[in-house]
Amino acid sequence: MFKNLISRIFRAIKIDVELYEEVEKDKSATIQAAVVVILSSLAAGVGALNLGASNFLLAPIASLISWYVWAYIIYFVGVKMFPEKNTKSNHGELLRTIGFSSAPGLIRVFGITPDLMAVTFIGSAFWMLACMVVGVRAALDYKSLWRTLGVVVVAWLLQAILLLAILMLFRNF
Repeated sequence: MFKNLISRIFRAIKIDVELYEEVEKDKSATIQAAVVVILSSLAAGVGALNLGASNFLLAPIASLISWYVWAYIIYFVGVKMFPEKNTKSNHGELLRTIGFSSAPGLIRVFGITPDLMAVTFIGSAFWMLACMVVGVRAALDYKSLWRTLGVVVVAWLLQAILLLAILMLFRNF
């Protein structure tokens, strides 16, 4: 299992389209996808230790919650709002493909100085976006790359608005 996970992580990092198709269909890959999300989050925590240890401790929990919610938002936007003729998907497929799309975030572990942190965090963000577009395209059975990018961007905006609303609700606590 460990060897399979490592292989899948490297394939996800290389943006191997077949990997995203594979994990979309493999229901047993959901736990692996969660592990990738946690590892990516821990890497970010290590890379951002100069900002405080709380990032390292709280980030994995926040990342898992965000990943779970993100998959639902993309499901809603991609399947309900902007489906293509052949679009079929479910929350699990999106959890798996989106989870593996966070694999490039592992490089954030190298952001141990402020200069390296900026480069690794910005670079990994764009790399993860590219992986996410490929993963979402596989999960939603889209033909159009532009539609997929649009779904990811709209879902990101919805998640940002939701997060802002939650922060505003709890800012006095």
